[in-house]
Amino acid sequence: MGSDEIGTREALRVHREELIDPKIVEYGGRIVKTMGDGLLLEFPSVVNATRCVIEVQQHMAERNEAVEEDQRIAFRVGVNLGDVIIEGDDIHGDGVNIAARLQEIAEPGGVAISRRVHEDVQDRLDTLFDDAGEQTLKNIARPIHVWRWSSMARPAGSSSQPDSEPLALPDKPSIAVLPFDNMSQDPEQEYFADGMTEDIITGLSKYHSFFVIARNTSFTFKCRSVDVKETAQKLGVRYVLEGSVRKAGTRVRVTVQLIDGMTGNHVWTERYDRQLEDIFDVQDEMTESIVGKLGPEIGSIERKRVAGRQPDNLDAWGLMQQGLHFLWRMDSEGLATSIRLLNAALDKAPDLAQAHSYLSFALEQLALLGLDEGETDLVKEAYHHARTAIDLDADDSLSHIVLARFYTNERRYDDAIHEAKIAVDLNPNHGLAYHTLAITYIWANRRAEGLKAIDQAIRLSPNDPWMPLFLTCKAIIAEVTDGNFVKSLEYVRKASRMPNADYRVWIILCSLCAGAGLMDEARRAAAKVLEKRPDFSAKLFREWYRGFHPDFADLLEQRFRLAGLN
Repeated sequence: MGSDEIGTREALRVHREELIDPKIVEYGGRIVKTMGDGLLLEFPSVVNATRCVIEVQQHMAERNEAVEEDQRIAFRVGVNLGDVIIEGDDIHGDGVNIAARLQEIAEPGGVAISRRVHEDVQDRLDTLFDDAGEQTLKNIARPIHVWRWSSMARPAGSSSQPDSEPLALPDKPSIAVLPFDNMSQDPEQEYFADGMTEDIITGLSKYHSFFVIARNTSFTFKCRSVDVKETAQKLGVRYVLEGSVRKAGTRVRVTVQLIDGMTGNHVWTERYDRQLEDIFDVQDEMTESIVGKLGPEIGSIERKRVAGRQPDNLDAWGLMQQGLHFLWRMDSEGLATSIRLLNAALDKAPDLAQAHSYLSFALEQLALLGLDEGETDLVKEAYHHARTAIDLDADDSLSHIVLARFYTNERRYDDAIHEAKIAVDLNPNHGLAYHTLAITYIWANRRAEGLKAIDQAIRLSPNDPWMPLFLTCKAIIAEVTDGNFVKSLEYVRKASRMPNADYRVWIILCSLCAGAGLMDEARRAAAKVLEKRPDFSAKLFREWYRGFHPDFADLLEQRFRLAGLN
């Protein structure tokens, strides 16, 4: 307009007469009003509306091919589905306002649509839309989930030949963390978003069970709209993690979503809202939380993925995942099945350090249940696999976790605490490492020292299959840190209501109730213990849990006997 106002107006008139207006009529729409160089359109069908504007944009791209770049006319389009207020021939309301704001964030030559539109058209149009996540639009109170289309988009279902042969998936969970999007107008948040991405890559890399695409490759996707399934194929990974950062005043919102690259399905999502006081503290805190939750989440997804398959058709990694599915049941039958599957995994891959670690852990847990006459042999075998795991991979957090638990059983408390701290240092995002450190302090009768560790375990892995035992540890520690039984009972009662609470939760509830003088509840808890473990007794407890410090074991035994568990 600045260089040739008359020529621009004439070109716009021709585009409308030859292309835009006929398309609107073809798809049953109407022009509500013109607004300078813009149009407000209304359609009775959102599918027709979207198909119309995409065809207009496609034809505009063709028309512009023969035009000098600085003379081209490019339109932005926003499409929304919603109620409108009708006044004469005019329409207005929130639905119209959102469409107008979507137009503002569309790319020249592109279309931006709301989530409601995408839900209606995604399976009815032969085109692809890129997920732009939630966007804060001017003068719109709530964030709007936006999808984008451009004239460069591929038709849905079309195949694009990759530059090279697809990479084979690694034999363990593989993930690419794409650069987080800065949804704020503040360019300084770009550093915050990049820092989050880098720290998450580093944090996930500390899980030796993951294959993580390196930072330099991940950042080649910065500021690019990507097809997640295609990206996963190019990088040879099963999972893709995307995220966005949005700052509003003194608050920052980070949204993350884990996508299965094989199906394109979202398998996990989380949103974090924080006060932005010290930007680096907030970045560290959210990164730690994301990585801590993501590790167990991917593990859970992997176990479900192989759960129904026949062991004969699985590789060593798949057998190990099936073994873990049974391990986390924490009952005798599950542990026995887990041990069988983990041994099968090691038959196929004797150098799989993690399988040795988990096998050691399963053997130790079976020994603690006191269900096998060869308990001493189980413990010895558990130690052998723990040492083998460390010899194979001394930097694996899990290997040091199982060694710490072995030392605890032998009352080598200083050695156990040392190993647990190594596990935490190797992977500060591993909830089980913090739980092991806490339980080691408890068994050593240094309960108060375990408070920080168990709090971190709960914070890092709030959906952990061991959550009943996490809360039980918290209850044991709270007795000495709070100086009363109120908080202790609150934690252990919550643990007892969880579906996977085993007899160990109930023996601690029994002990704490007896210590608090709540003898009726203590006896009810004792009955629950015997329901889950008919052979339990105070005497057998001392034999099964030889690693407990004698002073702490004496206290527990005294309370058990008060409740009738002789």
